[in-house]
Amino acid sequence: MIIDFHTHVKLAKRVDFDIEFLKEVILNAKEAGLTAIAMTEHFNTKNYYEIYEQLDEHFDYIDDYYDVDGFKVFTGMEIDVYETGHILFVGHKEKLLQIRRLLDFHTNKESFIALPDLLDLGEHHDLLMIGAHPLRETTPLHHHDPALLKRFHAFDLNGKDMHEHGIEEMMEEVLAFAAQLDIPVVCGSDSHHPIHIGVVKNVFERDFSTAQEIREAIKGNQYKRSIAPNLHTKINAAKIVKKKMKEALTV
Repeated sequence: MIIDFHTHVKLAKRVDFDIEFLKEVILNAKEAGLTAIAMTEHFNTKNYYEIYEQLDEHFDYIDDYYDVDGFKVFTGMEIDVYETGHILFVGHKEKLLQIRRLLDFHTNKESFIALPDLLDLGEHHDLLMIGAHPLRETTPLHHHDPALLKRFHAFDLNGKDMHEHGIEEMMEEVLAFAAQLDIPVVCGSDSHHPIHIGVVKNVFERDFSTAQEIREAIKGNQYKRSIAPNLHTKINAAKIVKKKMKEALTV
């Protein structure tokens, strides 16, 4: 299985979910060599529940993923915590939706859930938990108690961060940070536009159907990270197109 662990299926939080946009994401993902993505849309995006309503209308849900013409879309969510930081959960949609309902009154910065409470929820629901872009200046994780950080199953080597700060530099810093805590590192593109998808990949030795299987494979180091040589080109193009599309939405 070749998967990107950090993807978005909407151009921006304020826009509605569009099934055709998702299909374009998957088309680009396939062209980039992916066989699966983790759909980690922001928990406080506009009409979050509508995403699942539309997906249920169009695709079969098997174990922890939607089957989109043979391509696996694992269900996930990106969640902000009060102390600053973004956390990726991946697992069964009903578990994710249950947690999302608990967060209905925690969608604004002043009311974000505390990290210990969120980790408790993730562990209770047996989800794959990834610390997103742990060294990003605006939403870092390095300031948290190491005892909390060691509860993550992996940290995110983020495509956007590598574009902004340099591939080798970012990789070295994230790997060193993770090594101090003995936590694996997986790749996530952090894509918001189809052009961006697949600039990073995680290549596993076999296929999976559940987040628990993926979690065990990560723990067993049964994967390799892959960075596309055209990462900067693709992300630059995606940024330009995304900016133009967002400007059109405000007209």
